[in-house]
Amino acid sequence: MEFAPQYQQTPNDLKRIYVSTSGGSASGTSATQLAAGAVSASTTSTSASSRTSSVALDSATNAAINSISGSKSASSGTAVSTNKETMVPLSAFATVTPGTTPISVNHQGGQLAATISFSLPGGTALGSAAAEIQKTMSNLDVPLSIKGSFAGTAAAFKSSQSSEPLIILAALAAVYIVLGILYESTIHPLTILSTIPSAGIGATLFLLMLNTPLTIIALIGVILLIGIVKKNAILMIDFALALQRGEGIAPEEAIFRAALLRFRPILMTTFAAVLGALPLAIGIGQGASLRQPLGLTIIGGLLVSQALTLYTTPVLYLWLERLGTTLRGGRDKAAPRSGSIVEAP
Repeated sequence: MEFAPQYQQTPNDLKRIYVSTSGGSASGTSATQLAAGAVSASTTSTSASSRTSSVALDSATNAAINSISGSKSASSGTAVSTNKETMVPLSAFATVTPGTTPISVNHQGGQLAATISFSLPGGTALGSAAAEIQKTMSNLDVPLSIKGSFAGTAAAFKSSQSSEPLIILAALAAVYIVLGILYESTIHPLTILSTIPSAGIGATLFLLMLNTPLTIIALIGVILLIGIVKKNAILMIDFALALQRGEGIAPEEAIFRAALLRFRPILMTTFAAVLGALPLAIGIGQGASLRQPLGLTIIGGLLVSQALTLYTTPVLYLWLERLGTTLRGGRDKAAPRSGSIVEAP
């Protein structure tokens, strides 16, 4: 049961509410409040004398209601009220004053929560904005009971950042396993993977030079470089291992021949990949700003990796080959074939 809709439209209708002073039963109090709700109170502030007259008026109304309470309901057989009560209007002891309050109170995890939205100016990365917000939050010296966290796109970005190391490690592990099966070796896949750091450094430097933020799209470009830049080392090491195992020549001579004979294919594949990523880096077409970091990352990583791996890969190949020989107890796994001529290193 509740008040009729016409008695709950404005704050002034609070003055229509009457409460019992005799502590009667809940059912009797609710029924008398419902019946007495039809008594209108003044919408202006009442003086002590007007409140007294209101109490007297209520006593008369209450007496009429209590006379009804002695009878039983025909439908349910339950008394409306069993106790005589004195009803007092709410305005007799309470003051209603206007104020402000939130339309709704949001909760998150059982705690009060407020959402603060922000927009990014042109040319500002979400990662830079998130770092600045966290820095500002730490400088506010807020109480320990107040905690801040990102939501929406910012939360997805933070989640992707936390999973970046796992994604890169998983990609490296997959490449290592495939190369280990291909070359039947646990040493030389490390030689091929050694070309990846130079690609990451080149991609980062290229983005810094062009003042381009490291976005999620740029991170995808770094992951693509793992599969692209290792082809330089694969071309050389595959040929060097074929010379060692097929012709039985020394590792120094094998890697030297491989570097000379595979130089042109390495340049051709690198330039083909760079030219393929050039339209992305220039930024042509709809949505070019989203794809541009991908092209810049690929181009920068390929150029720097091309310049460094031609010198570092032979050195690492020889060092790891000697390490493998030492671990095998001095036994050279690539023994010369019978009848072949072994050249002195």
